Amino acid sequence: MNGKRVKHSRRLVIVGTVALLSGVAAATLSDDCRADTKSDVDAIWNDPVFKKQFIAGYGINADVEPRVTSDEVALLEKLRPLMADNLPRAESTLKEKLKPDCSAILDFTLGGIQFQQNDLVNALENYQKAVAKFPSFRRAWRNIGLIDVRSGRYDDAIRAFVRLIELGGGDGYSFGLLGFAYAAKLDYQPAEASYRNALLLQPDNIEWRLGLTRCVFKQEKFEDAATLLDSLITRYPDKADFWLLQAQTYLGMKQPLKAAEDLEMLDRLGKATVDSLYTLGDIYLSENLMDSAARSYRRAIDADSKQPAARALRSTDMLTAHGANSAARQVASHIHEVWGQALEETDRRKLLKLEARLSMAEGIGGEETAKLLEEVVQLDPLDGDALMLLGQHYSRQNEPDRAILYYERAESLESFEVSAKIRHAQVLVGLGRHAEAVPLLRRVQEIKPRDDVARYLEQVERIAKARR
Repeated sequence: MNGKRVKHSRRLVIVGTVALLSGVAAATLSDDCRADTKSDVDAIWNDPVFKKQFIAGYGINADVEPRVTSDEVALLEKLRPLMADNLPRAESTLKEKLKPDCSAILDFTLGGIQFQQNDLVNALENYQKAVAKFPSFRRAWRNIGLIDVRSGRYDDAIRAFVRLIELGGGDGYSFGLLGFAYAAKLDYQPAEASYRNALLLQPDNIEWRLGLTRCVFKQEKFEDAATLLDSLITRYPDKADFWLLQAQTYLGMKQPLKAAEDLEMLDRLGKATVDSLYTLGDIYLSENLMDSAARSYRRAIDADSKQPAARALRSTDMLTAHGANSAARQVASHIHEVWGQALEETDRRKLLKLEARLSMAEGIGGEETAKLLEEVVQLDPLDGDALMLLGQHYSRQNEPDRAILYYERAESLESFEVSAKIRHAQVLVGLGRHAEAVPLLRRVQEIKPRDDVARYLEQVERIAKARR
């Protein structure tokens, strides 16, 4: 039975570790793409190459774009120096000359001037006028898509970029931002395809490579994600987010020790977090490396002394459940050192109960265990766990009357009634008081029938009858 429990517990630790690390990465680069998009698009906006391409887009491609009259060409030539030096003046000059039936090129140009001044509402309006006049105006569709991505209107952005690509005008930025839009909608397959096309055209663009990595990871294509992350880490070894995401990838590949290597590297870089260190400890715990787990948990505690104590207590509890008493003692002692009297009452009771269990498991018992548990009961007289542990303690110390006293107190608590009555009955049987044990066991069967209790009750009843 112990072996089965340990295996089951080990599976729970692995599952919990994957979930926890997902939460870590969720706070960073593996976070939901909705949160990533704005900062990533901002990075694209600040790219000098992008800016250069955008400004260069004011020209005219007569083969696939709207015609302009000679007067309109002259106006554009007049505007060109203003667009380089004085955008507000360029805008006001163009608005004065603009007519409802003017070429779509002029609407497009006005939209571009407003775009550069971050007036996205009016820019979008003029780009839409341009495509209304000339539906195959590729550059206008491209800029509509750019504005929609930046404004978080992903469905509209997808329609604009798809239309652009249908017209044969897809470039690296368009494919990449189309990937952003799909990923923001959690539609990872078309997002992946878009990013791959963007990388073909711009293989050195880190944003597209990172976007592709996220998409394959979200689709649980962990081997692809690991390969992509190898490339990213080689180029940017100091980026903590890449190490975290690769650690999560290795967990998805069921290679926890490789994930641990990544998290240790993160710590050596001085960029470990409370989350990553607890996750590292959970990995070591799942691999039965208990001393390493305890060291990681202590480092996690040291990473932020103002953090709640709940996770540290959970870690101690898990070590205790795995029978790693020495390692659990180390973490429990460290909790005392770091938090001391600052522990909240609830956490203090949990720690005292953990230490009591450790003492009982180590066979120490005696006054130390009783003192810890009595302190818990003083803090909370209705703490069923502490009452049960005290009952077990005094039963082991051959003080049945005191054991019965605590079991009776636990029986008054609904969630502990069954287990307390069974323990109470066992003490009575040990004293030869079988008849007194019978009603306790019958009550247990009324509340929660169990085959093993039924067999035990039958034996106790038979002995009780034989002794009458």
